[in-house]
Amino acid sequence: MSKTTIQVKSQPFIRDKFSIFFRATMLVALFMVLALCSFYTKPWPKFSTPSSLIGSKSEADNTCHDPIDATFYDDPKLSYSIDTPMENWDEKRQEWLKHHPSFAAGAGERVLLLTGSQPSNCKNPIGDHFLLRFFKNKVDYCRIHGYDIFYNNAFMHPKMPSYWAKIPIVRATMLAHPEVEWIWWVDSDAVITDMDFKLPLERYKAHNLVVDGWPDLIYKYRSWIGVNAGVFLIRNCQWSMDFMEAWASMGPQTPNYKKWGQILKSTLKDKTYPESDDQSALIYLILKMKDKWANKIYIENEYCFQGYWESIVGTFDNVTNKYMELEKKVHGLRRRHAEKVRESYGEMREDHLKINGYGKGSGRRPFITHFTGCQPCSGNHNPMYAGDSCWKGIETALNFADNQVLRNFGFVHPNLLDSSSVSPLPFDFPS
Repeated sequence: MSKTTIQVKSQPFIRDKFSIFFRATMLVALFMVLALCSFYTKPWPKFSTPSSLIGSKSEADNTCHDPIDATFYDDPKLSYSIDTPMENWDEKRQEWLKHHPSFAAGAGERVLLLTGSQPSNCKNPIGDHFLLRFFKNKVDYCRIHGYDIFYNNAFMHPKMPSYWAKIPIVRATMLAHPEVEWIWWVDSDAVITDMDFKLPLERYKAHNLVVDGWPDLIYKYRSWIGVNAGVFLIRNCQWSMDFMEAWASMGPQTPNYKKWGQILKSTLKDKTYPESDDQSALIYLILKMKDKWANKIYIENEYCFQGYWESIVGTFDNVTNKYMELEKKVHGLRRRHAEKVRESYGEMREDHLKINGYGKGSGRRPFITHFTGCQPCSGNHNPMYAGDSCWKGIETALNFADNQVLRNFGFVHPNLLDSSSVSPLPFDFPS
């Protein structure tokens, strides 16, 4: 009985001991699992830094991503205003490109076309329609050649309206687009009339500013029309920042504005009014500061970087006929193709056109036709132009350019003075 009694009393103790041991073992195992998990689980992100800004190499290669690395944009003293000098821009821009490698590739060839108009409505009843079509023309060209474009209709300096307004816009655009090597300013009343011609950037590699002009008119005759400041190409660099500051120093926002008007009138022999304007100021800088500025300015006159409309519009029919004659001889130029591959056909045509050069008599389309003096927005054109010659000229130039675009869509304006009518093109045109 005693053995039995001992055995019976010991069973609960053994069961309780085993239960305690089992539970302890399981608890230790659980702690070990949790401990191991802590080594392999990614830590929680710090909520003080938004996850969208956490940079990595793959994200830096994404053109939509802005890495967390500090750039000039993080400087609270940065100003987009023309009134505030910019220093070390070349270094700041290169640093930004280093943090954005997807933009660094091909940066030397990247162009942004910049244009704009006044903030208010046009007084001319057809002015706003003309501005829309002028803009469409530039958008078409940029789409074909892969350029960015920005249209501005705000005065970025309240005291620099009219023709002076372009300088603060160009300056701000350089800061807004460090990925761009060239800013191409084109006045709102200028039409790109050769949609296939591409800016020959290679010839400007040693220069920072390109303007249309004539050296004799500048240096020999000291004429205020020695260059045209309505179309220019300017490099995104420190030299350009300094140049625009010097250029703007003669503008209406400065206390010496009237004084500069007198200086420019006395310097430029054919300037008849004592007002400081952007074009006269540009020529003054070229004349008076050759070593500092003029040596880096390319005066372009080999091709029609911008041309006077009155001497151009009447040539469109002859130019069109010469291009059609060429296409009749070269079957490849008549082949239908997608707009996306248009540049290759432009290069094919260029191989045949370059034989005759670029100037008058070459049979080329004028690159840019500039309607200086027409004032399509205000309607107050120069009285030397008879009747509605300006408006007919603008419509003709716009449709001449539009025909080059519409051809990829299978249509053409048969009459350059009729914007609303188009006709379908037959296959293998113009065989």
